[in-house]
Amino acid sequence: TQRTIKVLKEDGWSVAIVEYWNPFARRRVDLFGFIDILALKGDETLALQVTSGTNVSARVKKITDHANIAAVRDAGWRVEVWGWRKLKSGWSPKIVDLS
Repeated sequence: TQRTIKVLKEDGWSVAIVEYWNPFARRRVDLFGFIDILALKGDETLALQVTSGTNVSARVKKITDHANIAAVRDAGWRVEVWGWRKLKSGWSPKIVDLS
């Protein structure tokens, strides 16, 4: 999450973490069931799910099967999954656009 925020802020986005820890359920709760980070830039809204590089396909399936994805898309929000992996050149995200 912190790597993602750093990249977005360097690109001029206003960023908010919109997931939270529910101590009673002992799990993280995402905005609308799949959004970890919400970013704004001009008239664009970007909703992100952040994960490890190996979990990208599972997150893509989670989002495409989710009941709220249609409403988020209808609102004009861009939806992306960022899967971070360490390459020889450093950390790099694999980005999948689900808009």
